[in-house]
Amino acid sequence: MIKRLDSRSPLSEADKLALLSVQHSVRKVPAGAHLVRDGEPPEQCALLLSGYAYRYKITGEGARQIVSLHMAGEFVDLQNSFLQVSDHSVQTLTEADVAFVPMQAIREITLSNPSIARALWVDTLVDSSIFREWVVNVGRRDSRTRVAHILCEFSLRLEAAGLAKDHRYELPMTQEQLADAVGLTSVHVNRVLRQLGEEGLISRDRRSITIEDWQRLREAGDFNERYLHHDFVAAARN
Repeated sequence: MIKRLDSRSPLSEADKLALLSVQHSVRKVPAGAHLVRDGEPPEQCALLLSGYAYRYKITGEGARQIVSLHMAGEFVDLQNSFLQVSDHSVQTLTEADVAFVPMQAIREITLSNPSIARALWVDTLVDSSIFREWVVNVGRRDSRTRVAHILCEFSLRLEAAGLAKDHRYELPMTQEQLADAVGLTSVHVNRVLRQLGEEGLISRDRRSITIEDWQRLREAGDFNERYLHHDFVAAARN
């Protein structure tokens, strides 16, 4: 987490020590556990130390829309530090080690450490940038483009987190969950994945994904990684 925040906005050694000393408790939670529930007042922030989680909303008819994926090193609900109630739920995709930080501790460290406040703020802005791209993906792209786009995003984000290499990774979602992230049925997602494989863009072994032709998959997914802001480090330090 410190490495991630330092990449968002440079932190001093004193800042890093302050982050390490923040009050927190660590628990191992099973897959499918709720870290945040829609409609409940937040009392603590959850930081993933390992595993994956996702944010989702439920429509009035009971349909689920997954609106973001989170992985190790990421806060899943930082914005709730200053909100009265959560407007979405967060559930673990896998077994996960989670650090729970009291809301008051987050507020205090941001008030006393401007550099930490800026890093957390930038991290939240990058989250918002990813949300906007997911809205465009679901709302304005066809099924093949949606799936290709999210496969490209997963590859870069997982590589940045040290969880993938050379465009090879374990898909962190089931096909049903992937379908809920791109607004399709699981049957349709399976059809698109098979199509991308037949075109030589990807290969699959159960949930293991290998991107065989990165440039063609980028084109198929209308993918421009600018919204991930992975180049923010160099800009922030120059």
